[in-house]
Amino acid sequence: MYESAHFISSKTLSGFDGFPMPESYPDYPARPLVLDYIRAFADEYAIRSSVEYRVVVRHATPTSDGTWNVELDNGDRRQYRGVIAAVGHNWDPILPEYPGSFAGDAYHSVRYRSPSEFDGKRVLIVGGGNSACDIACDAATRARRTVISLRRGYHFLPKHVFGKPTDAFFRSGPHLSPKIAQPLLTGLLKLLVGDLRRFGLPAPDHRVLESHPIMNTQILHYLAHGDATARPDVVRLDGRRVHFRDGTAEELDLIIWATGYRPTIPFLDAALPSRNGPGPDLFGALIPALPNLYVLGHFESDGGAYPLVSKQAEVVAMLAQSDATAPEATRKWVARLTSSRRPDLTGGVRYVRSIRHENYAQFETYESYLSRLIRQIRSDLLKGKSPKTSGEAPAALPSIRATHHH
Repeated sequence: MYESAHFISSKTLSGFDGFPMPESYPDYPARPLVLDYIRAFADEYAIRSSVEYRVVVRHATPTSDGTWNVELDNGDRRQYRGVIAAVGHNWDPILPEYPGSFAGDAYHSVRYRSPSEFDGKRVLIVGGGNSACDIACDAATRARRTVISLRRGYHFLPKHVFGKPTDAFFRSGPHLSPKIAQPLLTGLLKLLVGDLRRFGLPAPDHRVLESHPIMNTQILHYLAHGDATARPDVVRLDGRRVHFRDGTAEELDLIIWATGYRPTIPFLDAALPSRNGPGPDLFGALIPALPNLYVLGHFESDGGAYPLVSKQAEVVAMLAQSDATAPEATRKWVARLTSSRRPDLTGGVRYVRSIRHENYAQFETYESYLSRLIRQIRSDLLKGKSPKTSGEAPAALPSIRATHHH
């Protein structure tokens, strides 16, 4: 994680369920504070003692009896009743291809750490997401020249609206349908931000809310002051010279590819050979047709991830508990759930077509869906099925909890 990273959802709407971020935190906590928060959560629930560090899971494959064989990089082979895949969504970088070659240094933003990497250099950041804008802001303060290249136009949202964090402001009132919310927000952005073309940026090619929100107007400050320059998409590389779609070219020393990530779970390749990441096949925290496999956090949303991951984890915990006491009923219930039509989690928003938005969910819609799912599981599977009534204690759910080195 790069040094200047901050949350783009506010502290009040970003905590794990039942474990809010401290009141002393600023509206948008920086990387060290978020790390402190995660460690405090781990200590509160005594998680560290259950973690195996520096162990790589190479393969996880299902068996005919519903268990899983797991192979580790140290040669260990283990059998587990279930596997929870929680490797994260943004770590397997997508590197674009352009005609020609670049003679300077170039690497993906996943490798970027510090603004000192830009000292005295002519820098190009390729991409228009939040990381790209953050990194371009870092470069604007240290680089000899800073250029940001965007393939399409985006809507830039301020982090505060009328003195409140933006997410808290919009969620403090009644929930509005996209037909009402989109034109209202478009009008508000015209007042607060104005015409983006005056900063050299392309006009957005989609309506507001139809792509992941760019919570960064600091980049507009640097563009307005000439500390950064916007260019359209790259068309050709020629030594140190990079050519852009508008016919301009720049002499550069360093390119940062802030071009996104593939949704990858490498140790499940053998179990899911036909997929390119779980993508649209992911159903809540379940994978259809694969019993006792759960996937946490493998989605993107327009709100904080931790509240949604908390509910995914609750779904997994209840299903694991139910499977230990009533496996046949649980698996029939899960089969019915995953064989039905995938729920619409867009909240009525038509997201742009991209890899990033294949498994994208509107925050309130997904939160409501997971809450209903939790109530349904509790009602249908857990009610009256405690270990005491079954005559024996439920089997433990062993799980791989390993640091996965990427």
